[in-house]
Amino acid sequence: MGRLEPDGRVRPFAFIDSTPLIEAAVTDEGPDSLRLGDAMADGRWLSPVSDPSKIVGIGLNYVDHATEATMAPPSEPLVFAKFPSSIIGPGATIRWSRSVSSSVDYEAELAVVIGARAREVPLEHALDHVFGYSCLNDVSARDLQFGDKQWVRGKSLDSFCPIGPVIVTADEIPDPQNLSITCRIGSDVLQDASTADMIFGVAELVSRLSHWFTLEPGDVIATGTPPGVGWFRTPRRLLGPGDEVTVDVGGIGSLTNPVVVDE
Repeated sequence: MGRLEPDGRVRPFAFIDSTPLIEAAVTDEGPDSLRLGDAMADGRWLSPVSDPSKIVGIGLNYVDHATEATMAPPSEPLVFAKFPSSIIGPGATIRWSRSVSSSVDYEAELAVVIGARAREVPLEHALDHVFGYSCLNDVSARDLQFGDKQWVRGKSLDSFCPIGPVIVTADEIPDPQNLSITCRIGSDVLQDASTADMIFGVAELVSRLSHWFTLEPGDVIATGTPPGVGWFRTPRRLLGPGDEVTVDVGGIGSLTNPVVVDE
């Protein structure tokens, strides 16, 4: 099932697996059978996460990504924030102005959606507080990120947090550390890894974060990206006009977004 928004777009609820349970939606013409591909094609799907109190980003959470960035792997989670206003859904456009940034990058990530309030949660109970999982693209303006010497602005521009296409509930993902994760632009696969390669796994992230600040239902943890981001490739491969970037996470689905750059 899904919730129909006033503008006719559909926000999916959770799904039992990667197949959506939305069967119908009301359009201007009346009830209409709605398939995922059709909905995405006409841009009617919203992010399954609408207004979290916070998006908690985790930096350098894969050893090989830290290595490609010529940085030491962190001894504890490296935490930053993305503003919730950056969220878009599948099929929506990643868009920015060239006057704001000329170096925008992709980052494929597993998103963790919190389901129960978490405060000082022990490791063995951490996954009990997870509602489900989704795909996330931690789009990053590298010139802003590195120029500011902190990451919030460069990762929080409008449209810089695609999430979707669905939330797969935690009972359908018995081991979040056993999922493939890839990113491709068009047919070019640029990231290809496994969540098994995380330095801090999902349970450890939820537990540690909850000892620093309260995690509320609906909050999103962006668990970090594997190696292969565009900024550290030779030659660099950054996002540009006409690109179509896809994040795939095994057991969840594919999140695809076109790119537009305003001159």
